[in-house]
Amino acid sequence: MPQTIEIGTLLIRKGTPLPETLPIESDPYLNGWRRVKNLDKSGLDRKLCEAGWSFFYMAREVDAIVLGPESDKTIRRAVKHVIANMKSEKFNCLEISDVSAKRFLGLPYLTVAVHPRHIQESVCLFHAKRISEWQQAKLVAI
Repeated sequence: MPQTIEIGTLLIRKGTPLPETLPIESDPYLNGWRRVKNLDKSGLDRKLCEAGWSFFYMAREVDAIVLGPESDKTIRRAVKHVIANMKSEKFNCLEISDVSAKRFLGLPYLTVAVHPRHIQESVCLFHAKRISEWQQAKLVAI
């Protein structure tokens, strides 16, 4: 059964901490990412707010273009490119904002755009403790 990706679809990074009171139905989509099945962005935001958590929206849009006709396989490749093109690995959620099939000189191509989102318990984006943990991890990796 194809895993439909359309405008408004949410992908959550595997292992993202979530409130215990928030039942999220999801299925694997890409390596390390899961597609949310039972909630849309406003439903997830409402549930997180009720639990005292934050659901940040980043205005910066990240997109990718891949050659091929509009199909689940091509969309999956485009989403994979978008994730690879993201400048920050700190975000743990993505919202699909556009899926467009187009043609140039008769060649079909697909554009997928996403907005990075972030789920966390604190109301301050990237709590200072977490930033220092990420920077320490980067130093160890070098």
